[in-house]
Amino acid sequence: MEIKQQLKEEFNLRPDHTENILKLLDEGNTIPFIARYRKEMTGAIDDQVLREFNDRYEYLKNLNKRKQEVINSITEQGKMTDELQVAIDAAQTMTEVEDIYRPYKQKKKTRASVAIAKGLQPLADFILAQEGDPYSEAEKYIDTEKEVFSVDDAIKGAKDIIAEIISDNAELRKKLRFMLENNGEMQVKMVKDDGKGTYAMYADYNEILTQIKDHRILAINRGEKEECLKVKIYFNPDIAKRICVAKYLKVSGNPDCKNLIESAADDGYDRLIEPSVEREVRTLLTDRASEQAIKMFEVNLRPLLLQPPVKGKVTMGLDPGYRTGCKVAVVDETGKLLDTAVIYPVPPQSDIKGSAQILKNLIAKYNVQLISIGNGTAGKETEIFVADMLKEMGNPDINYAVVSEAGASVYSASKLAVEEFPDFDVTRRSAVSIARRIQDPLAELIKIDPKSIGVGQYQHDMDSKRLDTVLDGVLEDCVNSVGVDLNTASVSLLRYVSGLNAGIAKNIVSYREKYGKFTSREQLSEVSKLGPKTFEQCAGFLRIPDADNILDNTAVHPESYDKAEKLLALFGYTDEDVKLRKLKELPDNVKKYGAEKAAKACGLDVATMNDIVSELVKPGRDIRESMPQRKLVKEIIDINDLAVGMVVDGVVRNVTDFGAFIDLGVHHDGLVHISEITDRYVKHPSDILKVGQQVKALIISLDKEKHRIGLSLRKVKKVAD
Repeated sequence: MEIKQQLKEEFNLRPDHTENILKLLDEGNTIPFIARYRKEMTGAIDDQVLREFNDRYEYLKNLNKRKQEVINSITEQGKMTDELQVAIDAAQTMTEVEDIYRPYKQKKKTRASVAIAKGLQPLADFILAQEGDPYSEAEKYIDTEKEVFSVDDAIKGAKDIIAEIISDNAELRKKLRFMLENNGEMQVKMVKDDGKGTYAMYADYNEILTQIKDHRILAINRGEKEECLKVKIYFNPDIAKRICVAKYLKVSGNPDCKNLIESAADDGYDRLIEPSVEREVRTLLTDRASEQAIKMFEVNLRPLLLQPPVKGKVTMGLDPGYRTGCKVAVVDETGKLLDTAVIYPVPPQSDIKGSAQILKNLIAKYNVQLISIGNGTAGKETEIFVADMLKEMGNPDINYAVVSEAGASVYSASKLAVEEFPDFDVTRRSAVSIARRIQDPLAELIKIDPKSIGVGQYQHDMDSKRLDTVLDGVLEDCVNSVGVDLNTASVSLLRYVSGLNAGIAKNIVSYREKYGKFTSREQLSEVSKLGPKTFEQCAGFLRIPDADNILDNTAVHPESYDKAEKLLALFGYTDEDVKLRKLKELPDNVKKYGAEKAAKACGLDVATMNDIVSELVKPGRDIRESMPQRKLVKEIIDINDLAVGMVVDGVVRNVTDFGAFIDLGVHHDGLVHISEITDRYVKHPSDILKVGQQVKALIISLDKEKHRIGLSLRKVKKVAD
């Protein structure tokens, strides 16, 4: 089946949409651009489906490339047959292709290759034919020069050849792999305790492969890598060996030949097939588990990056600490650093009065309107200190919020942070990051490696290249769905804009520094190395809030400006009406007029017209919602203040296959198992919970020594009732 047809069926797309997507991808268009500005060509499928489509497309192209390489190799050897060609064409995976190629692949020295070099291939063929006495035939192959000194030597060499023939049988390997995958059992033994009880549940663990959860696969793999666990996939060898030999035995064959084939098959399974197929199944399980873990990383990262910003407020960032103190940074409305300080409001110094005075002075000096507090070490005590101080000040115009400081230290020590603040130590840079990540989470978190943000699991055990590709896709989708202010965006943010890279992003910033603010999107064409194709891909995602042309502050693409003007004129509006936000009735007017009729009059398709209407109604809109406030529970400071039966407030920090981790503000996350999320059936925790979501939870178990907190969401209402 050709790639186009296969993708059409797998993604349930119309033939023309499939063809259009492939053409757009091959032309070098980005996923965000295609998803946003070529909806009429794709059937308006979203960016996530497009990424899955593109991943599958790349796999199928690589599969076809490998098939051709195998065909060429076998043909060059003069061994290609119609049967082989059909088998290669029908192969659906790389593994199947490699199985077919296995007998024709140049091998390193093996027992079989040694036997073949001794001239024993004809004897192996004779035994497989099962038509005569193998021992009498073997006498013909005794040759001291070839080191075949006896009948036993000849028979042994022939069996080595037969064992490899059986091992190289593609159909047989596929069948055994299927049986192992669907009927095998993972057997795990602990061989060393890591001293933390990490692998206690796997001390003596058996589970059928079809039932084992993906996160357990990754945990077991890590335990094996750390040499704490010994892992084996078990499948009844007697059944497997019967399957191996059955294909080669003839009903009326010579009994001695049959015995030798059975012996060779046993050896081939034990020595060649079982270890190889077990590795393949382990790899398959790991790849599947990794893909699910990567998917969860993606699901968690998206809402974290799209947390609503708090714009236009002078913000104070606090990076809490005990011995080294709490680092303070004040930034203006745009994130520009204004001042720094260090205070000691918590033990061991507990200088509450002095610390409060320093903060009050900074608040008064810079008119601070918002305080952002990191949730790490000493975070809860610092939160209570701030709450008490604000209460004492009686200033209702100042709010505070606790933010995750995950990754702040990574950013602080990064080359980017050093370039921005060369004279600061890492802790003060961290305070700046904490302040900025509440002003615009996306703009700040984009500077940090997603693997360090704290919303994934087992990220160090996965294919790093694959993980980076997926997470870069999430970053790209988030940046482009929000849009970027062309005059304030950093290089870190600009590099994720559709069509741009780090080099062009630097050129944009350099142009801005040299010539001042951009006043129109057209100026982008003056930026070094930003050609027409790059302009096409990026322009619609870059905003200029105070541009002369109001459309430059919307997601309307420059290619559609004239059509947008026609749409405005059709309903009696002007650009000035757009600036003054007087288009509230436009959607209703379009509906009354007829969407298809209006689109046709303006030279647009309906999907693109609807997008333009949304942008004209709210130019410069931000898709992110207003910031949710977090409730302070003053009586809870650390895990020692918790007790089973308490109802606590928390924020979802991470969602996994087996549940979710909830930040309670006590320095240790609580775990809500999937069975404790709700009373109804839940296929996956991510169907109910999202990172950043505020929840009330009941503490149902508590192990203060091991810092384990068990929570229930489904029982909270029952307690209240």
